[in-house]
Amino acid sequence: MLKVFNTASQKKEEFVPLQAGKVSMYVCGPTVYNYIHVGNARSAIAFDVIRRYLIFSGYDVNFVSNFTDVDDKIINRAQEEGVSEKEIADKYIKAFYADTIPLNILPATKRTRATEVIEDIISFIQDLIGKGYAYESGGDVYFRVRKFPDYGILTHESLDDLEVGASGRLDDADQDLKEDPLDFALWKNEKRPVIRWDSPWGKGRPGWHIECSVMSTKYLGKTIDIHGGGIDLAFPHHTDEIAQSEARNGQKFVDYWLHNGFVNVNNEKMSKSLGNFTTVHQLLAEYDDPMAIRYLMASTQYRRPINYSKDELERAQTELDRIRTAYRRLDSLIGSSDLGDDQQIEDQLTKIRADFVAAMDDDFNVANANSAIFDLVRLANSYVDKAQVKKNSALKILQLLNDLTGVLGIGDLSAQQKQEAYSQQLSQLLKRRQQAREKKDWHLSDQLRDQINQLGYQVIDSTSGQRVEKL
Repeated sequence: MLKVFNTASQKKEEFVPLQAGKVSMYVCGPTVYNYIHVGNARSAIAFDVIRRYLIFSGYDVNFVSNFTDVDDKIINRAQEEGVSEKEIADKYIKAFYADTIPLNILPATKRTRATEVIEDIISFIQDLIGKGYAYESGGDVYFRVRKFPDYGILTHESLDDLEVGASGRLDDADQDLKEDPLDFALWKNEKRPVIRWDSPWGKGRPGWHIECSVMSTKYLGKTIDIHGGGIDLAFPHHTDEIAQSEARNGQKFVDYWLHNGFVNVNNEKMSKSLGNFTTVHQLLAEYDDPMAIRYLMASTQYRRPINYSKDELERAQTELDRIRTAYRRLDSLIGSSDLGDDQQIEDQLTKIRADFVAAMDDDFNVANANSAIFDLVRLANSYVDKAQVKKNSALKILQLLNDLTGVLGIGDLSAQQKQEAYSQQLSQLLKRRQQAREKKDWHLSDQLRDQINQLGYQVIDSTSGQRVEKL
């Protein structure tokens, strides 16, 4: 029985989806004005692991996420670089995929831009105005927070406490336009010649919070199973999403709110002012194995903070290599092993899988689930050392190791094994060809060149030696 920690109730609850066998899931995406940082990657990986486990458990997961591609930060970056806002958004959306694909993050079922749902946003806001939950003021449109009685329920804060904080964040212009300091913007009047759209309230652009409510409703329905994001989004972003969505739709917005913890860098909060702000783009350029980065993020329970450091990354690499080595050692014996099953192995596999499931069913406790994976690693290594290995049992160990590590998303171990063998084969052919050329055995050299071509590479000879390029 899967239980998840619901931020709204502040307790673990049994997960019961709205529709049996199906899960609707929305996770807030990045504002595309820069490369994503390790905090963005942590959130993306955390919810990718959750999604993978739901799939592992037999659910059909409809996963929707967004790109915020209209925002003050995007406008400012466009003006700095002398290009359009769309060019900035396109550049960093492309960078997002370039940085997340190596981290093995599953593509969303639907990932859309805020600028693609402007008509839906305007219609959504008109509905809120019609119901008295929103009002126009000076070309801006604001949500009446006090009209929504459950405002602040997600973070368990009172309106009085929130009002004290809100009044300190407002400038004189905001004070003049708002009926109440707590009210938040749904639509922003825009007089500058920047990205903007015609609306019933004049030229402008959407506020930040409205896009996620619109996208979630449009692509998943008025009520969804899971909404996720970083804990920093609980207020005001997710709090405002609840208010505007439930006010407009007249029903509960989200059944389970899941929030991931922060990333610290060398035990300090990550920030540009401290000089420890690290982008994934930089990290991928500096580190050879993206799966080690993935494993570091994936092997910590999503609600717990992660401390990123070079030492932690090296530790993650060491653990990942242990898993890969165990798989490789056992896989190398398959061809020479006897057919048949080992009942003792079967029993241990059943227990390890049950331990893994029990851990993940406890609010996706990947730390304990990882202990089960290493029980399986130890079983694989001990089985290799046995005098007799049964092929069927060995294959079942390998399959379970692939299945469990697949939930963490650290790559297909069987594919990695084949790629490693493939690379070793290419390396051996190149070495043999170099030796043949040194001996002036041109016939053997040509034969080896043909074999290299069959692997999809061409070999090029030069005064500095031989090199290969993909065909």
